[in-house]
Amino acid sequence: MTNEHSELHTGYNDLKQIEMSVQAAQKMTGSATMSLDKDALNNAQKAIQAAWQQFDGNDIISGADEAFLSRQKELLQQCEHQITEASQNSDPV
Repeated sequence: MTNEHSELHTGYNDLKQIEMSVQAAQKMTGSATMSLDKDALNNAQKAIQAAWQQFDGNDIISGADEAFLSRQKELLQQCEHQITEASQNSDPV
């Protein structure tokens, strides 16, 4: 006997995964930009890339709340900008 709910896919988990990935990227970006440590900046960049990958090839995106997804993408763009600025400021002149 199989569980009927095991095959039910609403997309909530996918949206939550996107949200959690963006939050992780934000936290790592904040920490990296405060310390200006090169390893931390690299790790934050990797977290941002991993968050962007949550959007790639994800079937739920077509039916998802566009405002939510737009906001998550905006937050990632802000993270990218902060990392770019911090990387430029951490390079010796």
